[in-house]
Amino acid sequence: MTVVASSNNLTDAGNFARWLRRNKLTSLDFPASRWGGPSRVIDTEARWEQARWLLHHDRLHPKERLAGLLVLLYAQRATVISRLTLDHVTTDGEQVLLRLGHEPVVLRESLGTLALQLAATRRGHASLGDDGSSTWLFPGGRPRQPVSALQLTERLRQIGIRCGQARSAALFQLAADLPAAVLARMLGIHITVAVTWQRASAGDWAGYAADVSRRTRKDDNQ
Repeated sequence: MTVVASSNNLTDAGNFARWLRRNKLTSLDFPASRWGGPSRVIDTEARWEQARWLLHHDRLHPKERLAGLLVLLYAQRATVISRLTLDHVTTDGEQVLLRLGHEPVVLRESLGTLALQLAATRRGHASLGDDGSSTWLFPGGRPRQPVSALQLTERLRQIGIRCGQARSAALFQLAADLPAAVLARMLGIHITVAVTWQRASAGDWAGYAADVSRRTRKDDNQ
């Protein structure tokens, strides 16, 4: 029997392999590096308008608001967001931390409040067998199961968030502002993906690091 590997199958396999690695269930690494840059114009202003709308739209469910903001601000995939648990959200004094990669992200006050609100009130659509003890941050319609990535993507689409385009806009901007290594550790993406996005956004951090090194040596010699 011949198995044809479609692009969707390869994407799913890569997502699954990276999930296993994040949860220390395998040493297999599956970098998603086959990417040639943004395929369309990235509207930064529209991204920020959507983010501001989600931050202040109190009538919208916290689940959709937080999920949308994780896509818009932290370039997270729906597959990753759907698997977040309560353990990913912690507090450190007055700060709220969210672990997306190896290093936790400090959430700004309003976003941190939203994350804590969802953690305290989350509940899936299932009522039978759902006693509120699920550890998923985004519980789904089946007891003790998270929301599916497909369902989450559709919910965000219904409120105007196109996950693919929004994630590209976020990665494009973040790659211009942060070194690739920091981007990879913070967002939980593969370093080759971070480097590729950095090149696309023309973020010359190698030159910046060299300039800082030269200034440091000069100061030490004075």
